[in-house]
Amino acid sequence: MPRTRQVAVCGGGTEPPEPTLAAAEEVGRRLAGAGFVVVCGGLGGVMAAAARGAADAGGDAIGIVPGDDLADANRHCTHVVATGVGYARNLAVVASGEAVVAIGGEWGTLSEIAFARHLGRPVIALDTWTVRGVGRMAEAPGIEVVADPAAAVVAVERALG
Repeated sequence: MPRTRQVAVCGGGTEPPEPTLAAAEEVGRRLAGAGFVVVCGGLGGVMAAAARGAADAGGDAIGIVPGDDLADANRHCTHVVATGVGYARNLAVVASGEAVVAIGGEWGTLSEIAFARHLGRPVIALDTWTVRGVGRMAEAPGIEVVADPAAAVVAVERALG
């Protein structure tokens, strides 16, 4: 039986602006509607919004929390993995997705973008960190900037074939 494909959604855990939360929720909803499982860091902000969108669409959301208590996850996560490794869990989040959608974000989101590219995962960037390539490269390879949630999901589908 084939496994359901997973996409990581990364973004800030503190309360981002409402348009960022709305975008994350829509990305989660659209990913679930396209048949993907959403993977996130399991806490608040963008993570909770993406999980809420996926769960509201009848999909699954895996929350990979930094602590060792399953109860730390937001209530929208349908599955929870407690790591007990703090911010190092960022690697587990992106390694658990075949692609990564970064929305808004803080320093942890930047680390997730870097981990994703190190692992060869495509990154879809929606109002998040601007990352340039080494030297005079205008763009970092493997990162596609999109304008809205619909374009983000189309980019995920294109990247994963």
